[in-house]
Amino acid sequence: MRLRALLDTDALGLKLLGGEDELDRSVRGVMTTDLRDPSRYLSGGELVLSGLAWRRDAADSEPFVRILVQAGVAALAAGEAELGSVPEDLVVACARHRLPLFAVHESVAFATITEHVVRQVSGERAGDLAAVVDRHRRMMTSGPAGGGPDVVLDLLGSDLDLRAWVLSPTGRPVAGPKDAGPALPAEVCGKLAAEHLAATRAGRRAPHRVPMGGTTYSLFPVRGSGHPPATGAAGRAPQAAGPGRDVRETVLSDWLLVVEADAGDWAEERLDLLYGVTQLIAVERDRRDAARTVRRRLAQEVLELVQTGAAPAEIAARLRVAAPVLLPGLGAAPHWQVVVARVEWEDDETETGQVAQTLLEEILVDPLATGPEHSDRIAVAHTGGEAVALVPLPAVSTEHDGSEAGVLADALLESVREPLSAGLDGDGRVTLGVSAAVHSAEGLRGALEEARHARRVAAARAGRVCAAGHQELASHVLLLPFVPDDVRRAFTARLLDPLRDYDRRHRAELIPTLEAFLDSDGSWTRCATRLHLHVNTLRYRVGRIEQLTGRDLSRLEDKLDFFLALRMS
Repeated sequence: MRLRALLDTDALGLKLLGGEDELDRSVRGVMTTDLRDPSRYLSGGELVLSGLAWRRDAADSEPFVRILVQAGVAALAAGEAELGSVPEDLVVACARHRLPLFAVHESVAFATITEHVVRQVSGERAGDLAAVVDRHRRMMTSGPAGGGPDVVLDLLGSDLDLRAWVLSPTGRPVAGPKDAGPALPAEVCGKLAAEHLAATRAGRRAPHRVPMGGTTYSLFPVRGSGHPPATGAAGRAPQAAGPGRDVRETVLSDWLLVVEADAGDWAEERLDLLYGVTQLIAVERDRRDAARTVRRRLAQEVLELVQTGAAPAEIAARLRVAAPVLLPGLGAAPHWQVVVARVEWEDDETETGQVAQTLLEEILVDPLATGPEHSDRIAVAHTGGEAVALVPLPAVSTEHDGSEAGVLADALLESVREPLSAGLDGDGRVTLGVSAAVHSAEGLRGALEEARHARRVAAARAGRVCAAGHQELASHVLLLPFVPDDVRRAFTARLLDPLRDYDRRHRAELIPTLEAFLDSDGSWTRCATRLHLHVNTLRYRVGRIEQLTGRDLSRLEDKLDFFLALRMS
């Protein structure tokens, strides 16, 4: 409701003392306080009611008003019962900070004003929301030209003063109001997505309320077809992704509606209507999924040809069909990269290729892309438990020289690691492998194998969300993750345990000396300088290492064994 509406209600006994130009501000709640500093109880948009018991002298008005303004309150209503009239110093302070100020007649109880505001915000506004939902439903059913999630979010803002956004499970903004102030910062989006996924995995009842930076956000799940959001108090448990469905099948793919408001005290009717809004947004989600069908089919056809050993000419023909769809307007066939992803759950043998497909489509979206279709440059297929993406590149200089533009494994998961880790909740993993770019159909089979090998390297690492690129396949590091654990332990123990025991007894620092010696490529001078030792002291330590292990650090084979043992330890 607007401040202006308060003046139109005679029963409230309000008189405007200042701020006539600010009467179109929205009131989102009400709070009664006589604290000198009530900021910890304010979240913004409140009508603050005060009997002025906090005021001892004129100097108290300025800091009190400043605190209210910094908290983002809508207005201050001061009671006249305590002092007989509102002090002039308070009127001046409110005028200075452009804070609307009302006087409350001594015959009117604060409870009367509170009851009226709460009823308006939580009760009567439900009818407005129903109108919004019905209005947008008509727009959606009229066809794609009717709008999308941006339209309904704009209506929530203009008609209900609710700022709202739609985020992907990784925190990527899908839609938001066009004229409602600055967009949500990327860091906030990521944290909200992480909170949503964690709450969903924990089975907490939606909406999920998240205080952050002085603002409370309410998070509502948006589920696609086959997974309708429940309505009513009895059916909103988020663990029910659908009849007989495991929440893990959808948790990494569902969108969420973020509302800048605390839905904790909303009436059931209002909550149900917000869930109606999520259903409308889910319609648009289904439309976008349907638009991906052609790209998915192209990717599936190419993948099957590559895996069955089809002739390069046949694969090239499929790629020529795919290029105009994925890169419209491009004159020549692009280069390609392959990205392989797998989602795995502990103690669960269910094939997760479709989950990985949806997630990989999301991960590969360019965060700087604009337009209604953010993912129209991505073709992802799935087979068994993995998803395979064909990523077109407009131009690449050479193959396997490390200079190509395109998907980089190190940067791929940087912005999505936090929310995905929350969605995996300690019992799942996401691993990805990225190939180098190839410029012909002949290279595509090798790129697929390269991406799969890179993914296995990522899977051998610690962590819930890991990726590896083709650059890592040219190193000895590729071999280490596949050495059996018992072989690792025996090999490192045989070489390093004598040195560790000696260091423990004599504090000789033989292990650090060995590491520095190998890092210095066996150079006595560089190693001694690095360790701040005399060369003779370094020679004594290296001699002790050789004596304890029976190895000769002047031999390449022994240097390599020590190097691998240190890497595996």
